[in-house]
Amino acid sequence: MPTLLITRAGYTKLQHEFNELWSNERPKVTKIVAWAASLGDRSENADYQYNKKRLREIDRRLRYLRSQLEQLRIVDYHPSQEGKIYFGARVYLKNFNGQSLAFRIVGPDEIFHNSDYISIDAPMARACLQKSVGESVQVIVSGELPLDWEITAITYYPSNNS
Repeated sequence: MPTLLITRAGYTKLQHEFNELWSNERPKVTKIVAWAASLGDRSENADYQYNKKRLREIDRRLRYLRSQLEQLRIVDYHPSQEGKIYFGARVYLKNFNGQSLAFRIVGPDEIFHNSDYISIDAPMARACLQKSVGESVQVIVSGELPLDWEITAITYYPSNNS
């Protein structure tokens, strides 16, 4: 089961998506479906078929968002987090080959469309939690040899707005 944590910015983004779908997108599609249905034979009416399917997709997403918004717990930055890796941290790592890696640890609902975000449930994020700069992190990925990474920096967004 995914962790039900989210940054304030992530929560705001989900709220915005819900409001946009509910207030703008759904009424537009509903109007098109009603218009297309008034034309008669629905079985061969592409406008009706497509927009009816779109309406079901919108309703499915609205149900999901409503459920998530009710369950999610917003985690804000606190100065006591400084120096250690917790939820919302941006983590910088380097391995013995000189490869660098940087990511921000966020909730599962925030990782889409953000290539440098990883879920708190990801093995790399779990391995990094509560570690400090200079400590080593070892992660085993899909049966391969363990990868050793050194934490080179940890930063936080003061109000989790990004």
